[in-house]
Amino acid sequence: MNIALKTPNFSRRIDKTQSSRGGRVAMLAGKEDGSPAPAANLAEKASAMLRQDSVPVAEREDGLEYLRIHDIRDSLVERDSPFVVDNNAGGGFVGDKDLLQINIMQYESEHSSGAQCQGLSDPESGACLALPQFALRSGPRAKIYHDPSQVTAALVTCGGLCPGLNDVVLNIVTTLLEYGVPEDQIFGIKYGLRGFLDRHAKPVQLGRREVDGIQLKGGTVLGTSRGNAKIKDIVDRLRLWGVNHLYVIGGNGGNAAAHAIAQECLKQNVVCNVVGVPKSIDNDIQIIDKCFGFDTAVEEAQRSLICARVEAKSAAGIAIVKLMGRQSGFIAMNASMASGVVDVCLIPEIKFSMAKLLEHIGKILNKKDYCVVCVAEGAGQDVLDGSAGGTDASGNPILKDIGTFLRDAFKHEFKGVDVKYIDPSYMIRSIPTITTDRIYCKVLGQAAVHGAFAGFTDFTAGLVNTHYVMLPTTTIIQSARTVDPKGRQWNRLKTAIRQPDLY
Repeated sequence: MNIALKTPNFSRRIDKTQSSRGGRVAMLAGKEDGSPAPAANLAEKASAMLRQDSVPVAEREDGLEYLRIHDIRDSLVERDSPFVVDNNAGGGFVGDKDLLQINIMQYESEHSSGAQCQGLSDPESGACLALPQFALRSGPRAKIYHDPSQVTAALVTCGGLCPGLNDVVLNIVTTLLEYGVPEDQIFGIKYGLRGFLDRHAKPVQLGRREVDGIQLKGGTVLGTSRGNAKIKDIVDRLRLWGVNHLYVIGGNGGNAAAHAIAQECLKQNVVCNVVGVPKSIDNDIQIIDKCFGFDTAVEEAQRSLICARVEAKSAAGIAIVKLMGRQSGFIAMNASMASGVVDVCLIPEIKFSMAKLLEHIGKILNKKDYCVVCVAEGAGQDVLDGSAGGTDASGNPILKDIGTFLRDAFKHEFKGVDVKYIDPSYMIRSIPTITTDRIYCKVLGQAAVHGAFAGFTDFTAGLVNTHYVMLPTTTIIQSARTVDPKGRQWNRLKTAIRQPDLY
């Protein structure tokens, strides 16, 4: 079958939500006051946010458009899956062009909550890029493109810690073994991408004995680091070691590195399937329902908030809890909702003024004598004094400390009121997973291996509308997913805690 590739059209703006044969949603944007943005400006913003090749689109025989996943099948040999002998334990196989609908809502109008952008959005520019209606379903195929006995697989964990890293490693390894990959041909790269080149961090073998029980531990048994993405040197090492499966477990930075490695493999004619698994404790990866480890982080974060309430109420004071979230306030928002004890929630997506914040907290103290404030680490950067700026080795912004700033401001404003400050961030990210994440990690690990054996490359496995799909790496790394200030999630929390506009 010939697959027709298509790219989004940035040259025109459509003011109302429309759909074409494939059900693609038009690009929508406007000024802050609600008036339409000039078409030229919108096209310029959209082009700057997303390259045209970042959303590859293919078309099935029946005309349905979907996010195309690149493959290297032309360089591989098709064969039956080892699981065909029992029809995959009686469960059957996924069709090679099974599709999952990405956007399932049918809005009455563009004024409905959530209808403003049903594609990829950039909160800074206001641009919204249309996505095709469908994504390619992940899972075991009846036909595979690698002889399992000839597979050499490498796994690497990148970026900051997150609950579930060991779970994913375990399930990638066990799925490779189920396909028939020899134990001595699966190994882990130590301490992130730098482990490819650091002579003091030699790769380690990953067999059943090495991974047994690692899901019960926090952190990552492979170690991790930020940055150090020397792409050409890494691909040279892949060739030298004969690696033809590479699994990169990381966030936006790790997936960007995976994409660069996949592209360099093609450039150097290195036949290697490069697969990402979406790791972000901030839950800031585009399109997917959630990142692994997020449920665990929210569960642990709400415990800190409940403890903060005890402290605040016992002393008739204020308790501040700072949670992780550089650009995205999902942990703070969800933990605040889950705990039921938060009076004020501050996230990076919603600006606030200190004057209005202090006034609101004063009213809370007058009403019930104590106050619990939950703040994401990236909130209020515009109200802070002093300098930070720059980015870390992963390209993440280096933040000023909003937690200590609020603590000092509250002590100055509310004389004689006890102010407690709690920062549980590193405790939260270093714990083992809860059951929902453990199950999620198991399926993600399986999906990554199934996709590689099916010949696909330069993709990440993820959950979309409760089903597992493969997504182009280029599509998910363009910008961080953020809380929609006009969305239902934020609105539910605001109304639950009666938080007014603080800006």
